[in-house]
Amino acid sequence: MANVLIVDDSSTMRKIISRSLRQAGLAVDDIYEAGDGIEGLSVLGSKSVHLVLSDINMPNMDGLEFIKQVRGNGNGVPIVMITTEGGEDIINEAIASGASASIKKPFTPDQLNEKLGGLI
Repeated sequence: MANVLIVDDSSTMRKIISRSLRQAGLAVDDIYEAGDGIEGLSVLGSKSVHLVLSDINMPNMDGLEFIKQVRGNGNGVPIVMITTEGGEDIINEAIASGASASIKKPFTPDQLNEKLGGLI
């Protein structure tokens, strides 16, 4: 079973992602939530996390800076960007910064299962 961290400034989106993870039938144990990258770094420093799902556009610390900080700390946890950003440039930057994959909002539980099944 995997512990998952969801980093998104929308509490509604965090709940949707959490529910979708469970509906996808993925082997998820605990789900932690953070409202921005700063909170996400705090959770990663205090909890055992096997997978991170992060938005790109957030206040205080966006998803790209979050990825850079996580990788700069030597943490190799898989990070999947879940975003409305459809632009190839921003996705390429996220991958170059250390993201494992990306999923475009809106998504289905089946799409989550397909993208995340090999990561957890």
